[in-house]
Amino acid sequence: MIQTLAKKLLPLVNTKKNTDALSDYMEYRIEEHYRIMEQAQDTQVLHHSQGAIRELRRLKTLRDEVVMMAESK
Repeated sequence: MIQTLAKKLLPLVNTKKNTDALSDYMEYRIEEHYRIMEQAQDTQVLHHSQGAIRELRRLKTLRDEVVMMAESK
């Protein structure tokens, strides 16, 4: 992530109300993808859900990444 983008995202991730809501949404989506994986008959659907879960988990660390990049020179 580049520093200019991190600075733009800083107001989003520094508000507890926003981060709590985003975290709740990400947890909901992760659970949905687990349900999809449990019922998947096609490996392509399984792989898609695995990738979505991986990206949602990465987004959970967005605040840490943004703060670190915004404060670096």
